[in-house]
Amino acid sequence: MSKNVKQTVEEMVSPILEEMNLELVEIEYVKEGKDWFLRVFIDSDNGVDIEDCGAVSEKLSEKMDAVDPIPHNYFLEVSSPGAERPLKKDKDFERAIGKHVYIKTYEPIEGAKEFEGELQSFDGETVTLSIRIKTRTKTVVLPYDKVAFARLAIVF
Repeated sequence: MSKNVKQTVEEMVSPILEEMNLELVEIEYVKEGKDWFLRVFIDSDNGVDIEDCGAVSEKLSEKMDAVDPIPHNYFLEVSSPGAERPLKKDKDFERAIGKHVYIKTYEPIEGAKEFEGELQSFDGETVTLSIRIKTRTKTVVLPYDKVAFARLAIVF
């Protein structure tokens, strides 16, 4: 059911976001304790603020009140993906070139499944990272189809 809900909500929210020049990053539909949450993460090249989130929430709520794909009570949350935005689509990786990222792979590559460093390039087939190990820098090339999870990472 959750996949169907996510697809339906994506179809409902996409025109709203397009009209507002915003981008859909991700939709989560999860149960936490006894409560269900529908989370819609939005962004734009200039970022999003509380007014953007409020406007999307209001417009989406109106649509969902008319034809609600969820038969029980839930909380709707519309927000920014935050500083550690997930990288889901090809264009997310392309925009992240030159930025610090964290990547987890499905299987070990060069003995590791977790990598953190600067994204050097992305060509649709491979992801190239520059990783600092103490005082030296190493280049790691990861097959894109082996990437399980990727996000921007904050450097302290």
